[in-house]
Amino acid sequence: MARSISADLRKRVVAAVEGGMSRRAAAAHFQVGASSAIRWVAQTRVTGEVAAKPQGGDRRSRAIEAQADRILALIATKPDSTLEELKAALAADGHTFSVSALSRFFQRRKITLKKRPRTLLSRSGRTS
Repeated sequence: MARSISADLRKRVVAAVEGGMSRRAAAAHFQVGASSAIRWVAQTRVTGEVAAKPQGGDRRSRAIEAQADRILALIATKPDSTLEELKAALAADGHTFSVSALSRFFQRRKITLKKRPRTLLSRSGRTS
């Protein structure tokens, strides 16, 4: 991911626009994108700041982490349930999560779930 443009350059672009220059002319003068200059001026007028928003990080797991107690309680009552069954139980409560989100939830906690029933041993012995 690319780095954000410095706050100093953002302030200079906004100052140029407030000094009477158009947004597109200021963007061309400072060699930044016109849409960036438009966003920075709008952000300054709304919040009073031109600081970049934080980049990266995990924003999606917050919703599933809020339901951690409920999910762990479901596993405690029925430890052999599949991810699809957990997804259905949570959907009945009004919480929709994908199977992969549930899988990542358990990976973060180092909880493994049995994927399928154990196969029977071969009667003729080992094959490898």
